[in-house]
Amino acid sequence: MASDAAMRGVLLEEAALTLEELARVCAVQPDWVLQHVRAGVLLADASQARECWRFTSVDLVRARQLLEVEQVFDANEDVAALVVDLSEEVRRLKARLRVAGIAS
Repeated sequence: MASDAAMRGVLLEEAALTLEELARVCAVQPDWVLQHVRAGVLLADASQARECWRFTSVDLVRARQLLEVEQVFDANEDVAALVVDLSEEVRRLKARLRVAGIAS
C-alpha cells in the first residue's frame, strides 16, 4: 500500500516508506538515503536497524528539498541540511508574524 501511494505522489501521514521506497520516489540510489541518515540530516530516529527504518511524508519532503539544494547549488549534505533548516525556520517565523497580525 505505501509503495502504491508513494508512486502516485500521495503519501498519507500514517503511511511510511522503506529506505528503498524513499530512494525510488526521490529518484536516487538507496546509498544516497543511507548517507543522509548517517550524516544525521534525514530521519529523526535512526537508532533502529536499517531494515526497520520508516520514512514519513515529512521525511519525503525533506529528502526532496535536500536533493534539490544539493543538485542546484552543488552542495554537500551538511550545507543542504543547513539551507533546508533555515528555510523552514523562516517559514515558521513568517507564519508566527501572520498569526500575530504583524506581517501581511
